[in-house]
Amino acid sequence: MKNYLFLFLLVTSVLSKAQTSPVKWANQETFFEDLVGKTLSDFRGQKLNGKSFSKQDLNNQIVLINFWFEECPPCVKEIPELNKLVDKYENQGIRFIAITYDLPNRAKKFKKKVGYKYEVICLTHDEIRKLNINHGFPSNVLIGKNGKIIQAVGSISFTNEIPSVKERTLVFEEKLKTEILKSAM
Repeated sequence: MKNYLFLFLLVTSVLSKAQTSPVKWANQETFFEDLVGKTLSDFRGQKLNGKSFSKQDLNNQIVLINFWFEECPPCVKEIPELNKLVDKYENQGIRFIAITYDLPNRAKKFKKKVGYKYEVICLTHDEIRKLNINHGFPSNVLIGKNGKIIQAVGSISFTNEIPSVKERTLVFEEKLKTEILKSAM
């Protein structure tokens, strides 16, 4: 009887503590928060000029990766915002790459049509899935020189159209500035 009473009290104690813990609901932003500090997985893709590209091509660089595809309206809408980042930081040692599952010829035509300033790398759907970085399109990931993910967000926008997106974009940009300063030391 004592054993059952002890077991009952032990289980009740554990369950009551578990129920008082705050619940962290899974959504795109919590997924991105969980990426911070993780290492970018290995991958191989193809540049628009047909040459191969891999994670090793990013070693010891600050990298901003944008995941997109041509038929994604939010992806297309954020291109001018992403181009602003390139204009602002391209001479500060940042590598800007865009990863898409669009075929190279199609991505090349699209890049030329819209004036996209990122270096475009084509991977298959499965290769993108294996990276386990993007949680929908668009996704933007900032990676430090050490290969670790510093910050990840969905859409990027400096406009006031959606205040929460602008707020996350400004935080993302601050993390970028901090990494630039850190690497200059």
